[in-house]
Amino acid sequence: MAGSDVDVLVAGLGIHGSATAYELSRQGVEVLGLDRFEEGHVRGSSHGRTRMIRRAYPNPVWNPLVEMAFDGWSRWEAASGETLVHRTGGLYAHQGESSLQGPGCRVVTDPAEVMPAFRVPEGYRAVYDPSAGVLEAATALKVASAGARAAGATLVFGESVLDWRQEGEVCIVRTDRREISCRKLVLTGGSWSGELVPELSHLFEVWRILTVTLAPGQKAGQELGCFSVDRPEGLVFGIPDAAGNGFKAGIDAGAVWDPEVPVAPPTEAEIAELVGLMTTYVPEIEPEVAETAACLYTMTADKRFVLGTLPWAPAVTVAAACSGHGFKFGPAIGEAVADLVRDRPRPDLAFIGVERRSIERTQL
Repeated sequence: MAGSDVDVLVAGLGIHGSATAYELSRQGVEVLGLDRFEEGHVRGSSHGRTRMIRRAYPNPVWNPLVEMAFDGWSRWEAASGETLVHRTGGLYAHQGESSLQGPGCRVVTDPAEVMPAFRVPEGYRAVYDPSAGVLEAATALKVASAGARAAGATLVFGESVLDWRQEGEVCIVRTDRREISCRKLVLTGGSWSGELVPELSHLFEVWRILTVTLAPGQKAGQELGCFSVDRPEGLVFGIPDAAGNGFKAGIDAGAVWDPEVPVAPPTEAEIAELVGLMTTYVPEIEPEVAETAACLYTMTADKRFVLGTLPWAPAVTVAAACSGHGFKFGPAIGEAVADLVRDRPRPDLAFIGVERRSIERTQL
């Protein structure tokens, strides 16, 4: 820490920033984490009770990172004593051939035999993933924050990073309260990543995404697994009522949004559209709305993350643009960033690296 106020500063304390603080601090690294909003806020991408986890991915290049994520959640469960993953299995419906693959995944000829409550649309096929399940997202974020603090990290909320610069071997971070020097800087700013790293801003687009949760305790919701229906107008995803969280669904597409503006809650028309889809795919469910939510997705054209050390600022590591499917990787991303900060090579991350040759519209 010679010549700096703190060893590592983490800017942004959503799931990936909190996971990074947790993984670094438990390795004995001094960590200061900052977030512009108050703890428990709903302005970003990490709030809400549940998320989906799965091994089914279109490209096998993801498989090792997926495996690290599953191992990481098990490690967090063991360390915290909390149940973070409920295994439910998952069915992923598509038209034509599917590229979804992963350990244990298979095409099923009769989806009703696997998940009777889920109605696969006429003409669709489905891939079954026995490993899919529901993440206790809100609890997971608390586990990461509490674990980081217990290991000695300082987490400060309500303090905004205005800008940063690298001077020699340290970074100088200017906030709305003070100036801080650090040996290494981690930028996990979610939808504000383009603001934190203007050189990468052209890669990012922020979307407003909506979800609706129906009343928990319904038999149909409890008999579901995770599911998705890949439609031209946007993929519909469903998360079953595991542990009384309610049946939740959303559409994996939305309007471009300025993150500086609080995300607008779902309108009555938007709620009605989602409830209609939920009852179409799960006909026996009662359309009693328990909760609605809006969040932000920070997207890249290829729907892959942007993770790595900045070539022009080698003391700075970025983990950004998780494109709507990043929460499930929380422990794996935290571990990966911790390795990069500690100068441990991670060539396995090249497919989501900052320096990959191009970020174009391609297969996930």
